[in-house]
Amino acid sequence: MERFIVMHDIDMADFMQTLDKCQGDVFLETSEGDVLNLKSKLCQMMGIANIMRGAIIQEATLRCANPEDESLLFRFNLYKEVPGKAEEDDEDE
Repeated sequence: MERFIVMHDIDMADFMQTLDKCQGDVFLETSEGDVLNLKSKLCQMMGIANIMRGAIIQEATLRCANPEDESLLFRFNLYKEVPGKAEEDDEDE
């Protein structure tokens, strides 16, 4: 069963890094009824360009085909956790 995640105030760089860690398809659904597969780089560019203001997405509805991806994106939305980012920050120090 697919569920929806409504995300708010998304940092684009962190969001793209989190999307890259998703295993299945992740769909962005716009208020106009458009559905874009965010695992496609072309759709990422088209969709994000249309809904961005600055570098923050104000609101987006996501639907995940893979339950693990849903959990990953839920944690990103709630806690701003980016998979692998803590390890990268540690390596930079």
